[in-house]
Amino acid sequence: MPTPKPNSEDLLKVLETYQQTHLLQWWDELNEVLQIELASQIQSIDFEQIQSLYSPTNSQMQGESSAEKAERATRPATLIRLEDRVQAENETSQAVEAGEQLLTEGKVGAILVAGGQGSRLGFSHPKGMYPIGPVKQTSLFQMLVEQLIARSRKAGKSICYFIMTSDATHAETVAYFKAHQNFDLQADDLYFFKQGTMPAVDAKSGQILLEEKHRIAVSPDGHGGTLAALRSSGLFEVMRNKGIEYLYYHQVDNPTAIVCDPEFLGYHLRHQADVSVKVVAKRTADEKMGIVCDVDQKTQIIEYSDLPAHIAEMKDKENNLLHWAGSTAIHIFNRSFLEQIANNDDLLPFHLAHKKVPFLDSTGNQISPTDPNAIKFEHFIFDVLPVAETVLVYEIDRQREFNPLKNAEGADSPETAQAALCQIYTQWLKSCGVDVPANTPIEISPLVALDESELKSKISSDTVFTGPIYLGE
Repeated sequence: MPTPKPNSEDLLKVLETYQQTHLLQWWDELNEVLQIELASQIQSIDFEQIQSLYSPTNSQMQGESSAEKAERATRPATLIRLEDRVQAENETSQAVEAGEQLLTEGKVGAILVAGGQGSRLGFSHPKGMYPIGPVKQTSLFQMLVEQLIARSRKAGKSICYFIMTSDATHAETVAYFKAHQNFDLQADDLYFFKQGTMPAVDAKSGQILLEEKHRIAVSPDGHGGTLAALRSSGLFEVMRNKGIEYLYYHQVDNPTAIVCDPEFLGYHLRHQADVSVKVVAKRTADEKMGIVCDVDQKTQIIEYSDLPAHIAEMKDKENNLLHWAGSTAIHIFNRSFLEQIANNDDLLPFHLAHKKVPFLDSTGNQISPTDPNAIKFEHFIFDVLPVAETVLVYEIDRQREFNPLKNAEGADSPETAQAALCQIYTQWLKSCGVDVPANTPIEISPLVALDESELKSKISSDTVFTGPIYLGE
């Protein structure tokens, strides 16, 4: 059935109420297809919400700032340090068994945040398509999917992957998976859902910006938009029907993340947590990582940009950083807890960010501002933490599990991520008694081994390798 031609008078009535009539300034110049596109955008906007968020009396902005909260920050109460787990072998092995049992019972699903482009890496595609494998140039997507498949094989139960894309990455991501037969992940176990958007508004006037004469300037609504996107796409219902009770949340840019880590799942279960958070020790006080801390007995994450320098630099009695726990954006959520938050819009506040947003001025000229001119509205997933009854903070080995791709060169770059992968695989092979020549590129598919103990059952100590090493199915 054809889309009915939009009525500009009806649109104008709505826009007049909220002083946004400029959105129709070029209406008469647009053909019917472009009019339909613009009308659809206008009809999707909650103007009352935008007006409320921009207002100086915005209730979400009247509370205490993160910088003020940081003054009262203490180390998290429910915290498991890396050395604690190493020393408590019995407790750790019990946690692994408990996590493996959850996987065997089909109670675990995984959420992959994959809405970002690879532009900062000089890569003009979704970041998940970036070729990061040291030998085969395996993409981030393939590495992570193969982990999930290997984990499900070991558990004897399928694990659903819920992949959140964005307007910028959705079509290409779906096409990429289709072209590679979903990397052998069953269609019933793979769900793509798109992150929501929010219009950008002029910082001075509160007017919604136009990107083109027929298109409103929008931006993703932040990683906290995961909740609304899961709800609107009906995926919480899918999870309930499949018996999924725990959601393993991680981001696409970390190739060394351990997907659906049984030990982490087990500790989450044993501590009866609503949310569990993996952290690493910050390298320096000014490293650009959010810190995990307690404020007034509630665990939360304070973004590095909101953390005053004198707080970040505080030391304890042993002269170590007081706020050492850097967030890795790897979490476990109880599905019922996330669904509860998703059904209550007031529990997850919007954050306002001043950004440079290109726009169309009143004369129809494209303007690319040199200074921040607009406000973007974003949800942060970690704002669910203070609402949780129990949050477990769980330290991991940074070299093993946290090597993100953020920059084209230097720290957190493809070079450092590939070096980390090679180092991990070298350690595995050496633990099997295999001699590995120095500086050898190595890549081991998760379908061959998820860890060094599994590799020991697949390879003999007298194996000899020459040149780059690739182990795959």
